[in-house]
Amino acid sequence: METVIPCVLMRGGTSRGPFFLGDWLPADPAERDRLLLAAMGSPHALQVDGLGGGNTLTSKVAIVSRPSRPDCDIDYLFAQVSVDRATVDTRPNCGNMLSGAAPFAIDEGLVAARNGVTPVRVHNVNTGAVIEAVVQTPDGRLTYEGDARIDGVAGSAAPVRLNFLDAWGAVTGKLFPTGLRQEIVDGVAVTLIDAAMPMVLMRASDFGLQGDETPAQLDGDTALLERMERIRRKAGMRMGLGDVSHSVVPKPVLLAPAGLAGVLALRSRYFTPAACHRAHAATGAVGVASAFLMPGTVAHDCGGPAVRAGFRKVRIEHPSGAMDIDVELDPAQGVVRAAGLVRTARKIMKGLLYVPGHYVLAGAEPLRAVA
Repeated sequence: METVIPCVLMRGGTSRGPFFLGDWLPADPAERDRLLLAAMGSPHALQVDGLGGGNTLTSKVAIVSRPSRPDCDIDYLFAQVSVDRATVDTRPNCGNMLSGAAPFAIDEGLVAARNGVTPVRVHNVNTGAVIEAVVQTPDGRLTYEGDARIDGVAGSAAPVRLNFLDAWGAVTGKLFPTGLRQEIVDGVAVTLIDAAMPMVLMRASDFGLQGDETPAQLDGDTALLERMERIRRKAGMRMGLGDVSHSVVPKPVLLAPAGLAGVLALRSRYFTPAACHRAHAATGAVGVASAFLMPGTVAHDCGGPAVRAGFRKVRIEHPSGAMDIDVELDPAQGVVRAAGLVRTARKIMKGLLYVPGHYVLAGAEPLRAVA
């Protein structure tokens, strides 16, 4: 017998996927993840029998619940559902999908809208970090319409400001998990950083690249992908993440100077990790921008500025355009105080999701959940 549950399909930033209230899903994590695999149509290259779009950017799930901690308004759990494997990864955060969490919570009655804008403190269950999402609510009513534009998405929408408040070392316990700002992994200089997202930052030039290659060009370079995966797995062990062969973290990133006069900017190619992102992860952009301002990192080697206290705007160029990140650095402590950026979100549809009953049977596709 099929399972029928409410579902809201939303675009968050440059990603898309179903949003659920926690109460709509099974309480048991294993059963929940098996349901999500069936709902998205995984594992299948096209995900033709589910909501997934055959790409990591459209095989994402957001689960929003009432807060489990008193200083927050909602809990947000992100799940990366593999396209071609029976795996669900809840280690990472996703800043793009995060941009839809607060509007969704207001829509579903978890948070009351204020007149003008509504700040929503979001507890990211994946990492334990707290992010403030500022949502447009003119006259006390949520709106998705506005003039904000982000590269990688057609048209405009209401801005959602994301302020990352304590995402530094949220997963590994340290901004630089190994205590080093730069080290050698598999013969390549890397920066291992945990700033909104655990990442392996590398210079594109060390791979014989310019850093302006298209995702199609990079995805077609099998030797490059295999080498970066070897580096990523070794880096995961160094960062204390263990065996990351079935996890999407840490994310590998290739960086290069942007060459924009008078602008703090660098070029980034962000991998998800098996393919190059068509734009850029919001959490990844926060981490890259933070590293760019900190001497000694491979990101700073790509034209980073002299250290200065306070907020600075960093432009991250990606395959679909660019995004601007505001980063506050504390030079005396060598830490990041806060970072923020603007995303947009759109509610696409709300209805009932029909999941085949066989998803809970013992003979169903084996599940490897990565928590």
